[in-house]
Amino acid sequence: MPARGADDLGRAAAIDLESVQPWLPTVSALAELLPGSGLRRGASYSIEGSTALALATLIGASEAGSWCGVVGVPSLGAETAAGLGVDLDRLALVPFPGTSWLEVVAALIEAVDIVVVRPPPRVFDADARRLAARVRQRGAVLVVLGQWPGCELRLTVTGSQWTGLGAGHGHLLARQVTVSTIGRGSAGRPRVARLWLPDPDGNIRTVEATPTVGAEPPGDLDRLDALASRAG
Repeated sequence: MPARGADDLGRAAAIDLESVQPWLPTVSALAELLPGSGLRRGASYSIEGSTALALATLIGASEAGSWCGVVGVPSLGAETAAGLGVDLDRLALVPFPGTSWLEVVAALIEAVDIVVVRPPPRVFDADARRLAARVRQRGAVLVVLGQWPGCELRLTVTGSQWTGLGAGHGHLLARQVTVSTIGRGSAGRPRVARLWLPDPDGNIRTVEATPTVGAEPPGDLDRLDALASRAG
């Protein structure tokens, strides 16, 4: 991937926040799981169990003309991203940020609409709060691979099944996953959907027409974050 210059990123950052829509578009399969049917500007999202699901959050925004960034995910394949609809000309990749991951993410938040990041195993609460404040101020979207304090919505892959392999032969062709969500505020109601990630044609779509909405969860994300913190 060619490096993007500061002038390019500066132009990408020159957005009148009062004139833009409050939601970034996403693919229809994810829209059914998200309050507002899109990714809310100024919000952070947590994704657990699937790098492919994190990549899927970029597709709708990229197709609509947004710049995107990915930090700390060296396994992400540019060819795969392009095949799903991510515009590589507006994608900034930083596979190995090292100890500078926080500075890199903060800089990208100023320059692009949506940033996917895999942070180090331990993140200080103060650093997470500073990033959250910058995301809100900029009107960007932060998608974190793993647990993240203060996120608006957590999407978790709870089941996965590949198709295409026979008894010792064949190739992996498609994957079905079960995705559950839990959030806070207006995103508090849990949702569950079965998705193709991808289907045999390489597309991301729902297996069932509509995700199910369950009963209220026993606790919100604040309680879950507290339990995770006590668990180390």
